[in-house]
Amino acid sequence: MKALVVAGVMSGTSADGVDVAICRVSPARVKGGVPVVKLLGHVGSAYPKAVRAAVLVAMDSQAIPMADVARLNWRLGEVYAEAVEKAQAQVGVKVDLVGCHGQTVYHQGAADRFLGKATRATWQMGEASVIAERLRVPVVSDFRPADLAAGGQGAPLVPMLDYCMFRSEKVGRVLLNLGGIANFTAIPAGAGTDAVMAFDTGPGNMVIDACMRRMYERDFDKSGSVARTGMVLQGVVDAVLKEKYFSALPPKSGGREQFGEAFASRFVAMCRKAGGRDSRDEDIVATATALTAQSVVDAYKKFVAKKAGWTLPVEFVAAGGGTKNDTLMRMLREGLEPLGVKVRMMEELGVPAQAKEAVAFALLAWLSWFGLPGNVPSATGAQRLVVLGKVTHG
Repeated sequence: MKALVVAGVMSGTSADGVDVAICRVSPARVKGGVPVVKLLGHVGSAYPKAVRAAVLVAMDSQAIPMADVARLNWRLGEVYAEAVEKAQAQVGVKVDLVGCHGQTVYHQGAADRFLGKATRATWQMGEASVIAERLRVPVVSDFRPADLAAGGQGAPLVPMLDYCMFRSEKVGRVLLNLGGIANFTAIPAGAGTDAVMAFDTGPGNMVIDACMRRMYERDFDKSGSVARTGMVLQGVVDAVLKEKYFSALPPKSGGREQFGEAFASRFVAMCRKAGGRDSRDEDIVATATALTAQSVVDAYKKFVAKKAGWTLPVEFVAAGGGTKNDTLMRMLREGLEPLGVKVRMMEELGVPAQAKEAVAFALLAWLSWFGLPGNVPSATGAQRLVVLGKVTHG
């Protein structure tokens, strides 16, 4: 094993663009230690509007022409290659390896009957051969299936990074990511990997963004300014949180299958009914924001705080696009601080909030390249440690 410069490439369920984190990943400094990850630079690129529209259609449609699926897969490969080229130029380094998560268009972590057999499935698009040819370096992609095949949820996969970079001997840490879906990794003070818990808590920005598109023709609620002017319809939040996903025990993973356009339509209808004649658009956005915040707080109270080994002090360290939503962050603090939990930003630990997931896939690619496992079975529910990803040689 040796140190490599690795580009981690991430495009999340919000489908707003591509984050590239260029990292130097080195072997553990001591026997039995963890790899050392140093972020050299981070560059974000928005999806072209037509590409984003096509991705959202692929995520939410029940039917889409197979030719469009195939073409989108290759087009995304070009988008990712261009994003890495841009990042290399801005950071001023040439990468040795790329770890590309791809764009999730379908994820079903729990088994369901299909063609006579219980089946689970996950699919991330973005042709790795295009990236490898453009950059002339190996690409590790398609990280989730190996964990899924081993009985896991195939998600979340960020816990390996969380453990390597952010575990503390002195405080329990909950590493929260607010992407399209909200998820966190909970690591007790001084814990080994077998004590790590991680799962998707529910919607992050996904429902908020859907409401903004429907009512304001805007992609997101900038700084939470719309939600700040609205009134939370608490009855709607309480009703949604009684639904099956939120009470299901971890490990669990969610996506647009649970919280996409169909959910958004039902959510808006519930809000309209609750608001009656006085129904206001800003109240719906405020309620969607409160749903994200309360589902995170409830997940911590139900599934983490009561577990053995969890004692104060505890830090919630937030990352992802949702950290830019001031109203969402205020709601999270109001829910967590009375529990004795300190809310911090990922930047305080040396990693930009928007870069964290991309950094994770740089680490996972390095591990895969050297034949080392990258999943955390206590987080995903897999039966064993597995090497993640598929290698495409440049």
